Amino acid sequence: MKHVHYTDVELEEPDEEGIKDLKIRWLISKKDGAENFAMRLFEIKPGGHSPLHQHDWEHEVFLLEGEGVRRDKNSEKPVKQGDVFFIPSMEWHQFANTGKETMKFLCLIPYKS
Repeated sequence: MKHVHYTDVELEEPDEEGIKDLKIRWLISKKDGAENFAMRLFEIKPGGHSPLHQHDWEHEVFLLEGEGVRRDKNSEKPVKQGDVFFIPSMEWHQFANTGKETMKFLCLIPYKS
């Protein structure tokens, strides 16, 4: 069993096009022996955002702190602490921090077979 405080997990800066002021902690991953899912914690500074993207796997998101917007190709809707999202495969999505504090959210993804 792995048991750590989230701040003990390295805060990494992804090398991905389309991000701004975003960092990630791989809380649970294959390196921990997790064979089916990964749990990641994203931290987005005010004015920052994830890329507007899509991919062939679903994922689940829980907004822990902060506020902002979630976007797809055609719309933008406000989001706040406590909001939960199910993002089906191939759905365009982006999270942006429009607040004054760091936005933090958990994102769970399956590993591809």
